[in-house]
Amino acid sequence: MSKSVVMAASANVDLGPTMQPMRPDSVLSGKPESRSKVLVRSRDWTSHILIWECTAGRFNWHYDQDESVVVVSGEAFMINENGEERRFGAGDLGFFPAGTSCTWYVPNGFRKIALAREPLWYPLGFAVKVWNKLLRVIGLNHSPSPRPTSELRVRVEQL
Repeated sequence: MSKSVVMAASANVDLGPTMQPMRPDSVLSGKPESRSKVLVRSRDWTSHILIWECTAGRFNWHYDQDESVVVVSGEAFMINENGEERRFGAGDLGFFPAGTSCTWYVPNGFRKIALAREPLWYPLGFAVKVWNKLLRVIGLNHSPSPRPTSELRVRVEQL
């Protein structure tokens, strides 16, 4: 099966003209609106990469999926369930496990790249990992790039 690499300049991705208001029960102040675009989805539909942006406001957010983020532009302040505040600015990274809830304050606007992943029940996730490792060991699954063997490392060092 052919696989293709997806590349995008995150600051230039057009998310379309339509902003969507946040759920009224989550808005604490302002009139925050957001929009997003899914760039790619995994073959098994358990994860996807998207670009998301929002306007100024304060709102509550609940993460139903694991989400890893890289801030592209803007600034936002996150207050976690323990009342601790963290600032997120361009280049910052974050990870929000499924089930996390927090409050966000966005002063002017915010854009992020997010990798959202459906969490798997631990025994199932472990079984999938073991199955994939077995397939790689017997040579039926070439998904991950092969790691260089010590023989290859020696040849590279000799060059």
